[in-house]
Amino acid sequence: GAAIGAALGDLASDDPALGNPSAPVTIVEFGDFQCPFCGRFFVDTEQKIIDAYVKTGQARFVYRDFPITAIHEHAQKAAEAAECANEQGKFWPYHDRLYQRQSELGIENYKRWAVELGLDAGRFNACLDSGKYAGEVQSDFRDGQSAGVSGTPTTFVNGRLISGALPFEQFKSAIEEALATSGKR
Repeated sequence: GAAIGAALGDLASDDPALGNPSAPVTIVEFGDFQCPFCGRFFVDTEQKIIDAYVKTGQARFVYRDFPITAIHEHAQKAAEAAECANEQGKFWPYHDRLYQRQSELGIENYKRWAVELGLDAGRFNACLDSGKYAGEVQSDFRDGQSAGVSGTPTTFVNGRLISGALPFEQFKSAIEEALATSGKR
């Protein structure tokens, strides 16, 4: 509906995105770096979507934060750490590291991984310690709630909500349908 369109239509430029900004399909994932299902989506599905649709220019993939802090104590700071990495142009490698090392989340590791990924440690640590992106992360969370997100991962394919870490085939059919609707198939 209109509310989802409003919440997702303006995919603020401050949200990390991969792919062609004018691609006919926009895929928005609301994720939680501590969520095991998000970890599974990352391992089983996300890279296939990126290879098949983002790298070919047919889709843009946007990541938005939805830390479910009631059950994931590290989710908020992990999201802030990724935003701090984004400030230095390293969101995606940092995002990958968080999901690859999901069982090791914590402030010390966030700082260590920043160094391992070649970020300016002083700048990253100051960013993380200051809580600079706490508000941005919570703004994503509120936008997600407005759009009907209640758990993670929740993904939107041109505004169509897909809930859960579903197999690539289910995303493929939604993306193909969106491409057909856009006249690009």
